Amino acid sequence: MVTMQQEIEAISQQLGQVLLAKGWRVATAESCTGGWVAEAITSVAGSSGWFGYGYVAYANEAKQQMLGVKAETLTQSGVVSEAVVIEMANGARYNADATLAVAISGIAGPDGGSPEKPVGTVWLAWSQEGRSTQTQGCHFSGDRFSVRQQAVVMALSGLLRLAEHHEG
Repeated sequence: MVTMQQEIEAISQQLGQVLLAKGWRVATAESCTGGWVAEAITSVAGSSGWFGYGYVAYANEAKQQMLGVKAETLTQSGVVSEAVVIEMANGARYNADATLAVAISGIAGPDGGSPEKPVGTVWLAWSQEGRSTQTQGCHFSGDRFSVRQQAVVMALSGLLRLAEHHEG
């Protein structure tokens, strides 16, 4: 049986091969995962060939200053929202001059949830140059580690899907 960590490693390896073959670069913008996606990508030897920027934007101020998330978006939609991850992903891709970027914002727990956004709520966005930004809202189960780990797998899988199925 494949563990989730082994899955993360396998997806990261595959993603690196596809990005290198296409000459694409990827960037990450992470909140609840705290840089875990960037860590997974850079654990692959040669990753400097396809990865240059990873933003850990945990605080709202960081999201605004580093990624260009608008204060109005944070106020109107909330930190864990489709609107915020779209702005995070697009800001990361633009600032890093990357072909692809992924953004993640979520409530990993054990506290911080609400009836509208319970613990385990995670929003992801994938930005690709010249294409509309794709998003996905998820409700992961388990403890804080498990929610974050599932978000990392989802983020990497989405990047791989985009890289494999779109020409650059």
